[in-house]
Amino acid sequence: MHSITGIYKYAKHLLFTGLFSAILPHTNAQTVHILFDATKAEMAGNADWVIDYDATTLGVGSSGPYLTSSGHQSNPQRIPTPPQSGITTSTTETYWSGALSAWAVDCAKKGYVVETLPWDGQITYGNTSNAQDLSNYEVYIVDEPNLVFTATEKTAMIQFVQNGGSLFIISDHNGSDRNGDGWDSPHIWNDMFSNNSVSVNPFGITFDLADFSQTTSNISAAASDSIIHGPMGNVSEVQWSGGTTMTLDPTKNPSIKGVIFKTGAAAGNTNVMTAYGRYGAGKIAAIGDSSPTDDGTGNPTCTLYTGYYGDAAGNHQLLLMNITIWLAEKNSTSSASVTSLAGGNEQISVYPNPSTGLVHLAPGLDLTNAVVSVCSVTGVEVYHRQLQSLSKDEQISLSLPKGYYFVKVASAEMVQTSAVTVY
Repeated sequence: MHSITGIYKYAKHLLFTGLFSAILPHTNAQTVHILFDATKAEMAGNADWVIDYDATTLGVGSSGPYLTSSGHQSNPQRIPTPPQSGITTSTTETYWSGALSAWAVDCAKKGYVVETLPWDGQITYGNTSNAQDLSNYEVYIVDEPNLVFTATEKTAMIQFVQNGGSLFIISDHNGSDRNGDGWDSPHIWNDMFSNNSVSVNPFGITFDLADFSQTTSNISAAASDSIIHGPMGNVSEVQWSGGTTMTLDPTKNPSIKGVIFKTGAAAGNTNVMTAYGRYGAGKIAAIGDSSPTDDGTGNPTCTLYTGYYGDAAGNHQLLLMNITIWLAEKNSTSSASVTSLAGGNEQISVYPNPSTGLVHLAPGLDLTNAVVSVCSVTGVEVYHRQLQSLSKDEQISLSLPKGYYFVKVASAEMVQTSAVTVY
């Protein structure tokens, strides 16, 4: 039998050679990759929620986008043009065409690589045959979807977050059905939250079926809050131009919290306009209106508004970029995993090791919303369990063939991966 030291060395080798990529999210110390979705009819009707397009060749009906010679909706390509390598600190948002170009150009100025998942792209996680699989990105932004997510898409998005990815959830007001299929973004997001194969309401968010417009300065956040008092500046107000609110459920996700609320509402779990939190090893953020993302330029057949720069005295740029920067910040997944696999600084004791299949997890600190997963050396997940809390010895039973496995515990507080032998 191989020694435990040998297993640690082998596991560490897997981390650095990339064979462990099915367990850990895509990470690169130099580059953050951001994917803007365009598969869910984000260009339907009077919207143009794309970062760049070179052609207006899409029609959008109740079944979604389609190519047509008479189309007039934006057809965004994967890589925006001109190349983002040409963007400097003085580049204007008109460098690209699309109502989200200002946001995307600001991301490029931060050094992030931005792409579009085109209308005929696939939302997958762990599919190595898909060049735009979510595992290749750190941040996934979905701005007002107008098509229902399929069962496999819901699973992919939730697992993406569970395993360290970041999801930016943007809704709009009740009744904002832009393609006439009977579904609007609040109902589409709520369907994903409540009707999926992973967990009921995993993020602790439900969009209210509301439609209101107001400017609010009802902001409740600590001085250290990186969403409100972030690197782009302090957010002092927001303006919803036909938007909705959220109701939060900390019993489903203890980390979820609201920071911007309707005028006159008490800070808490209702009347929430902006919220964020963690889930598993990843992060989520949500807002209840798409208007703040609109830069006022894009497809000339759409009526667009200057929400990004013009509304709320320019605060929307600060809010959206503060959120994006927070979502893009690397979790400690890679370094924590390497440390624990190397046999030092573990915050969770995993024993006995070797094991006959019964493994104990003994945390050295209280963990919330912890996800326990076990993978084989080939990256196949063989065990998955979510715990609202992990504060005492927890036993997991692994009915597995003999061999080497990796036990990963991911929570809002930490991420650790440990090698275990089953004999």
